[in-house]
Amino acid sequence: MRSILTFGRLCLRQSKPRALPGTQCRAFRTGLKRFDHASWTGRRTQGPKGGSGLLWAAAATLSPVAFVQLSEKDNEGTQQTAEGRMLEASREEIAKTLKDDDRGLSRLRHSVVLFLDVYIWEPICTGLRFLHLVCIFVPVLVTVPVIWIGTRDPKRDNERRGTLWWYWFLVRSMERSGATFIKLGQWAASRSDIFPNEMCDVMSQLHSNAPAHSMAATTATIRRAFDGREFADIFEEFDEKPLGVGAIAQVYKAKLQPDLAVPGDPDVPGEAGGFQNVMRNVDTLIKSTPQRVPSSFVAIKVLHPGVERLVRRDLRIMGFFASVLNYIPTIEWLSLPDEVEQFGEMMRLQLDLRIESANLSIFRKNFKSRTTGWFPYPYTSFTTRQVLVEEYAQGIPLSDFLENGAGVFQHDIADEGLDAFLHMLLIDNFVHADLHPGNMMVRFYHSAQPHLPFTKPKDEDPEIQPDVTDQVFARLRPFRESHDIKGWEAELLQIDREGFRPQLIFIDTGLVTELNAINRRNFLDLFKAVAEFDGYKAGHLMCERCRQPDAVIDEEIFALKMQHLVLGVKSRTFALGNMKIGDILNEVLSMVRQHHVRMEGDFVNVVISILLLEGIGRSLNPNVDLFSSALPILRQLGAQSGGGMLRQGDFSMLRVWAGLEARKFLQYSVEDVESCVKYDQLSPNV
Repeated sequence: MRSILTFGRLCLRQSKPRALPGTQCRAFRTGLKRFDHASWTGRRTQGPKGGSGLLWAAAATLSPVAFVQLSEKDNEGTQQTAEGRMLEASREEIAKTLKDDDRGLSRLRHSVVLFLDVYIWEPICTGLRFLHLVCIFVPVLVTVPVIWIGTRDPKRDNERRGTLWWYWFLVRSMERSGATFIKLGQWAASRSDIFPNEMCDVMSQLHSNAPAHSMAATTATIRRAFDGREFADIFEEFDEKPLGVGAIAQVYKAKLQPDLAVPGDPDVPGEAGGFQNVMRNVDTLIKSTPQRVPSSFVAIKVLHPGVERLVRRDLRIMGFFASVLNYIPTIEWLSLPDEVEQFGEMMRLQLDLRIESANLSIFRKNFKSRTTGWFPYPYTSFTTRQVLVEEYAQGIPLSDFLENGAGVFQHDIADEGLDAFLHMLLIDNFVHADLHPGNMMVRFYHSAQPHLPFTKPKDEDPEIQPDVTDQVFARLRPFRESHDIKGWEAELLQIDREGFRPQLIFIDTGLVTELNAINRRNFLDLFKAVAEFDGYKAGHLMCERCRQPDAVIDEEIFALKMQHLVLGVKSRTFALGNMKIGDILNEVLSMVRQHHVRMEGDFVNVVISILLLEGIGRSLNPNVDLFSSALPILRQLGAQSGGGMLRQGDFSMLRVWAGLEARKFLQYSVEDVESCVKYDQLSPNV
């Protein structure tokens, strides 16, 4: 028992958070003071009985509205990001401290309780958790020599068969270890700048086999979110079978009581007159604006009981071993303590569902005037740290279209996905960081009709309008279940003839990527170097501004390789549509791993998102052209910030813009000539 306690204390010491700069803390607290009373809820977090003097959590918890206000603060050119501020507020809220007004024997008693909890109970629990993990991972360590056994497989990145088996064994062990290690494997799958490609591929297959927690626990958690209401007074319908069970939470489908449901979509403007009505009608005609049909059903995400404590202890253990392994010279360049700290931040962001609700609100604001994507409406009034209530996303999983084909809609779905992502990256600097087919759905709609003065408006109640996505899905379901691809595509063609249009819905917004001021500047500098086809300069920039410049191996060779890669792209300027950007980025990540160039995690997240999106786009439309999709966004970006860049003597954006416009014009010209020749329009027969 003494050894367990000693190990737990070491883990606790390693896991103590680093002190934040005083200016940053002061700025954060000042920002909180400026919130209005609407940003706070009246809920109190219940701590242990008799713990009135021990502040287990903030007396008044922050609402998702307050988190949105935190996200909208100006970064002021610092390393702050919206997610960083929200996470800081979340962690301060649950910090275990003593109340300032606690005095005398009461303060002494609560001090003893706090000391026993932090320095006795937690180390013991952490030590026991360590013994549990030892039983799981010791066989993994013992079987490490297997990686040198077996023949190499050319189709699997030339890895040995023993290595591939060991990757599989590692994944199975991580699945048995709980939420933290499942998420660790999924995170590692996205870090192909550190780990081998085959290891990342195997890790990407890691799924949660966590059992669903009891309905009783769900009921108690939801009732607290609704201020103690009876369950029957909250929901008109509630499906007790979860839609999905993840490592951290599980999701249910329900229908709120009419007095709790939101009528219509609050983010869709109502009646307007004059110029606003004219502009809306123009948008409807030009953009094929979706007709908004409000959903009366909601999706409810509920955290697993005790998951926060389990994750906290696992992160302490990871931090301790990362610090020990960092002393090994051959892996020092990985900077494992920093990686564990970054992974810990990612986990903590997912342990507060108010942050996901705030992210939904931000995405909806950014996409309010766009038709390329939509995000569910979050019920912020009922969202807490443990419960997220949002509009039920009624859509067909994108994976169905990847499996059976998108037929006549393949260009629309692929282009909308790329357009939405490029808007997030280049315009909003707020990118969905978990873009895979499971988090994207396709809904169908009829285009909204313009409201003209001389037309009689239809007397329809939006609440009773049918959801056409259900109708479309019912028509497609028999072909999906029978794997009748020809029938599936024929039905999609008929659906298109009936005037239905597709739109992407993005869900699970718990993680986003936002480049802070420094990373944004580095990104733009790197973009300028690539735009000027100066791969040598781009390579040196990547080395100089990476996390550990001193650990880079053969910087000059790395820069020359980048130059060779960029010149290869330049030689195919007018054939970029046939070039897979994913292949280029994979080559860059391989070079980064080989030369120990430690990229920022946000950079890698952006690269991985591009890889995923281009892969999905090419699965739907093999001729997808990322450069052509980027052109409208570059036009908008140039209109917003091009003037300032030109005044500073920066012509890189102008070069990219002009080059892509010329390329697009020549492509259209070639296509028109080919069409004329094909159909004998240059010298038609008389």
